Amino acid sequence: MYLSREEERIYEGEEGWAYQIAMRILVKLGDLFEAERLIPIESAHVSGVSYKTLGDAAIEFLEALAEEGAKTRVRSTANPAGIDYDHLEEMVDLPVALQRQRRIIELYRGMGISPVLTCTPYYIRRPTEGAHLAWAESSTVIYANSILHSWTNREGGPSALAAALIGKTPDYGVHKPENREPSVLVRVEAPLRDEADYGALGIHVGRMLKDEVPVFEGLSGTEETMLKHLGSALASSGMTSIFYPCISCRGSRADLERLIVGLDDLNGASEDLSTVNREPDMIFIGCPHCSVKEVRRVALKLRGSRVRDGLRFWVCTSRFVRRKAWRYVDIIEAAGGRVITDTCAVVTWLKEIGVDVLMTNSAKTAYYAPTMNGVETVYASLDRCIEAACQG
Repeated sequence: MYLSREEERIYEGEEGWAYQIAMRILVKLGDLFEAERLIPIESAHVSGVSYKTLGDAAIEFLEALAEEGAKTRVRSTANPAGIDYDHLEEMVDLPVALQRQRRIIELYRGMGISPVLTCTPYYIRRPTEGAHLAWAESSTVIYANSILHSWTNREGGPSALAAALIGKTPDYGVHKPENREPSVLVRVEAPLRDEADYGALGIHVGRMLKDEVPVFEGLSGTEETMLKHLGSALASSGMTSIFYPCISCRGSRADLERLIVGLDDLNGASEDLSTVNREPDMIFIGCPHCSVKEVRRVALKLRGSRVRDGLRFWVCTSRFVRRKAWRYVDIIEAAGGRVITDTCAVVTWLKEIGVDVLMTNSAKTAYYAPTMNGVETVYASLDRCIEAACQG
């Protein structure tokens, strides 16, 4: 891979070990995928923040970078952590976890990474259309490429951090126009009533296509919230980083493969996402993190009702959105729910706080929670989640 004179200086360690290791990560990645050069990025989004998933070895690496004075060169954000320190009564009571999670956040902040911990950084500041990014977190990547029309590969935590420190990323994958072209036409022949149906569609198509790029025909609508659920599910069961929500987005292509999705396919995906049919200990909304519009929707459905005793009802979002939606936050919390920030159910401790059965309208959460959290899942629409919360 070609390096400029300045890049070679960093690679050889002339700006210190921290930037050298970052540059070597990027060069190794570029060589692996046959990139010809590095390209500048507008922003980075780093995953690998929750102590539950990160562990102690990563803290040692971050401390080594911090001791070398590593600072980001572009605007950078970070994924959810494992703890919401403003709602400790809802969190796991493990002093070591509380201490070490705080240390991770401090280390990232010291490097210049925003401490607003969210998987939806685009609700805080949308990237420029057509800008190159280095974003980790699969749901964020597919949203950036498909809805915001920015350009980013599906980075891992280390490569996103390296790109943040250098301000560049290797030019391969969906940074190149030819790799953004659709390869499969997905014709949807089933009604899509709500976010749960869009999530089930994403899970089914992701399993079928893996890393191929789909263009959809027959979606019931293209509201961003529904497309967010579609994309996050696609990126959970598959490896694609981009989709097109309507055939008119890319024009009719007779040479594309065809995949037809019917009602049986959606029902089968939904059924697979539910591991039990029991009353939940927790109802979780907000994976990916909620927008102001989604918080409002939950609040209006809860208004005048009461979450039944003994049930945890979490709505997860960013601090930024929580502040903007404070009127709706008040309604949710008056009804007995909690609007949680900085974390989400997937990356925090659930079994340790007494959750055995999790009910959610997020296909991504239902897909990952049984393995990552060791809990059973019930997959349902937001309306069904509200009914279960208030009526049992």
